[in-house]
Amino acid sequence: MSRAGRWAILFGGLILAAAAGLAKDRGGSAEAQVALGRRLFHDGDLSVNGTLSCATCHDPRHSFADGTRAHPGAHGEPGLRNVPSLVNVGAFSPLTWGNNALTTLELQALVPIAGEDPIEMGMKGQEAELARRLSADGCYRKLFKAAFPKARGRIDFAAVSTALAAFQRTIVSHETAWDRATSGGAPLAEAAVRGEAVFRGRAGCASCHSGREFTDLGFHRLAGEPEAPRNGDFGLARVTGRSEDRGRFRTPSLRNVALTGPYLHDGSADTMADAIARHGIALSPGDAMDVEAFLGALTDTAVTTDARYARPGKTCEIS
Repeated sequence: MSRAGRWAILFGGLILAAAAGLAKDRGGSAEAQVALGRRLFHDGDLSVNGTLSCATCHDPRHSFADGTRAHPGAHGEPGLRNVPSLVNVGAFSPLTWGNNALTTLELQALVPIAGEDPIEMGMKGQEAELARRLSADGCYRKLFKAAFPKARGRIDFAAVSTALAAFQRTIVSHETAWDRATSGGAPLAEAAVRGEAVFRGRAGCASCHSGREFTDLGFHRLAGEPEAPRNGDFGLARVTGRSEDRGRFRTPSLRNVALTGPYLHDGSADTMADAIARHGIALSPGDAMDVEAFLGALTDTAVTTDARYARPGKTCEIS
């Protein structure tokens, strides 16, 4: 069986597990679910050996990316793809570089936790251990009960993924120089204005990087890029098995792009200039610098220090 086939079987099992759990309980306090999700997001107990939390890879200081080409898993296995930013992720569907079936945050959260292709947090088959670890913490017991009262605070993968999704939907960033300018505030710098004209005009970037989040959420192959990239990652074809999907990856958002390098699905572009060049677009040096200035205007540094996303302290949110 192909790797994509094995992944599809695993994914199908995770969907069934999540659906069964989520069907039991959609009640509870939204505030408690967010607080629980934030605490879980920063907790290494979600990985098999305690070495990885969600925030290890999705670091608020890097706009919820991590600044490396591909982060290794809990056992040191090489990562497959560059870690995408989670900024405004609640507006995205599908959610990942190469899977058009991962359409909700609840389902996606299960992949790094329990997936095997590649192994990230390594918790497949460890649901009882996860419940044991979290149940040992009095704060978690209170938060799960407040977040999921109909399930009497039951701790399982489905509850964890629901809480993580609730927290991730609060990660919103629309306070950039571009947002302020388009809302009637201070105008963009002249270089950024020129860069936006190139971006939306002759460079054709906006054909894929469109809308408020600067992504069409479609799967594309860059012009001139091979169907089988350097690391052997066939992109969407790993899931669909279709030859026409080889080398196709989902368009990333350009929000906070100045904070999320390196770039592209494999992190092989170290700078924005490298990433622009890899798109096969012929720009003069001046135009390329102006486009970079425009991309810089899409960056909100405040999100990197927002206390709402930081690791919670020892004091429990519920007394």
